[in-house]
Formats: sequence, structure tokens, C-alpha cells
Amino acid sequence: MAEAAARPGVRRVPPGGSLSPLLAVTSGEPAGIGPDLCLELARREGIDARIVVLADEHLLRERAGLLGKPARLAAYRAEQAAEPGTIEVLHVPLAVPCRAGHIDPRNSRYVLALIDRALQGCRSGEFGALVTAPVHKAAINEAGIPFTGHTEYLAEKCGAQVVMMLTGAGLRVALATTHLALKDVPAAITAGSLESTLRVLVSSLQRDFGVERPRVLVAGLNPHAGEGGHLGREELEVMAPVLQRLGAEGFDLVGPLPADTLFNPQRLEGADCVLAMYHDQGLPVLKFASFGGGTNVTLGLPIIRTSVDHGTALDLAGTGKADPGSLFAALRTALDMARSRQADEAHRAQALRPALSR
Repeated sequence: MAEAAARPGVRRVPPGGSLSPLLAVTSGEPAGIGPDLCLELARREGIDARIVVLADEHLLRERAGLLGKPARLAAYRAEQAAEPGTIEVLHVPLAVPCRAGHIDPRNSRYVLALIDRALQGCRSGEFGALVTAPVHKAAINEAGIPFTGHTEYLAEKCGAQVVMMLTGAGLRVALATTHLALKDVPAAITAGSLESTLRVLVSSLQRDFGVERPRVLVAGLNPHAGEGGHLGREELEVMAPVLQRLGAEGFDLVGPLPADTLFNPQRLEGADCVLAMYHDQGLPVLKFASFGGGTNVTLGLPIIRTSVDHGTALDLAGTGKADPGSLFAALRTALDMARSRQADEAHRAQALRPALSR
């Protein structure tokens, strides 16, 4: 996929840059591996940015003791960064004490409070991006709080049309539908929803990833992309008209394509993203290629949000076996997006200057 090398005529923002935003990391489900991963952030792994962890400070100290890991924690102060090798903590108190590996739904409101505080900081400009550790959806629902996932929660809070995209191993895979039962997917893919998804996806690839004219491969819904209508008519009646209409506006879209042959190297060459129609059509391929080192990105928000590509792993919490690779990947992606967004805003401001000076 065209992530490492640009196609001719395609502008990409170079890595690095002058922006060093404050990245907010929510520690997620307290009984899971989120706190374990956050304790790894004392080593920056080459990430040139200030990082603050939102968590119960006592939970982090207890987990560090369980792991036998020395932890230098410092209370977060917006106006002053902590010393190198120290983890800055914005303390949010647990509802009830927590044991590693043992879910307690009473802490669900704590989990959501972490997200809400980080979102508030991102929207006010206090934080430059939000990076989330995994939450336990079932526990939150068991607490009587309807919750589908971070993506949907943030979309509702921001009043935004969003798109879920995962990146890793040189791939970008976005989803037309997210956490939805398979039987409900066909009805959810309408001309309006598909067009909105593609507009958000293309705009975000331009603004947040520096791809001037993204080429998107669009998977069909049905086997063999409907086989000319013999295996389903969604490709003919819903998808193709949308792709043709957007193509006439200058969008570089290819499809609908059979999903079973879409992810081969020749097909992916020169493409910037794949749009899959449902969760388990696109993500198994990406997670096979990059699990533990991929990043989940929510496109279309007024803020930058990335996340790990895995769940709470309750069986690994407190064991020292949790791999922080995906968290560091999510931090790098958030930092790159912040720099790309800064470059995009500077480019737009520069383009406006001649018009304003007339």
C-alpha cells in the first residue's frame, strides 16, 4: 500500500517537524492491561512529545508493585513538564478498589470519566491528541450504561460523523460499518451513509495523513462483489452509483471490488486505504499482518484520537507479559497526525493570505 512511498504528484508530510503536542493517554479498564502499558511510558521509545497518563495514581503504584517495576510518577501540572524518565499522571479516582484481572462494573463510570476529561482537554487545546488504552465494553453495559465502543462514544460526544480506521504493517483499512451485528450490515449501507463515509475518509487522509489525493479501494459487500447481481444487488444499486458520483467530483475510488482478492500486493500497490463494508471483512487481514503493533484511528472528529489494536487482556494484567508495542504505535500515529494537521492548517492559512491582502 502507498504508505511508505508517495505516488507521483502526491504530497506527503515528512516525518518529524516542530510540533511537540501534549499527548493524553487514558489508561482504560483498570482490571486490564491498560495500567500495565501506561507504566511503560517512562521510556519514550523515541517519541518526541510530552505525555500525560489519565489514571488513578494509587492504581498505578499498586500495579507497579505487583509487576515489581519501579515507577517514578509525578502529578500532572499543565504549565510544567516533569523530569525525563517520569510518568506524568492526571489523577482520576477509582470508584472502588481494583484487582488485576478481576472486572468490577462499579468502576465503569471511572473509565468513562477518563475519556471525558481527556476529551475536554483536547477540545480546549490543553492536549494535542487523545490515545486510549482498551476498555471492557461488557462491563460498562453491565453497569447499566449503553456503550458500543470508543468510536461511537466519541462520535456522540462531539456530534461528528466518524469513520473507524486501523493502520499497521503498511496497511490502512477503514470501515463503512463498525460494531454492528452481521445481519444488520446490509441495511446500514445506504447511498447516504457510504457517501458520508467516503467523504470523511478522504478528507481525513488529506488533513491528518498528508495524502493530497487519496486512492481508496472499496470492497464489495457480497461474495465476488455480487457477481453481477447474482449474489446480491447492493454493489449495483447502492455502491456503484455513489462511487461514480464521487469519481465525477475528482475522488480517486476503485470498486466495488471482491474482498477475497482485494488484499493482494498487486491490487494494493499505489493505494492509500481500503474501505471494507463491515468489521470482520477488513480487520482480520490487518490484524494478521500487524497485531500488537497496529493502531486504531477515529477519523472525522474535531480532535485527534488513536488507540491500541487489542483488548483488555484480563489474563495478562499484572503478569508483566503485556506487550506495549501497539500503545507506542498509537502514540507515534497521534504525533504524526498532529504534525500533519498543523502542516495542513499552515498551508490553508498561507493560501488565504493573498485573498485577504487584496
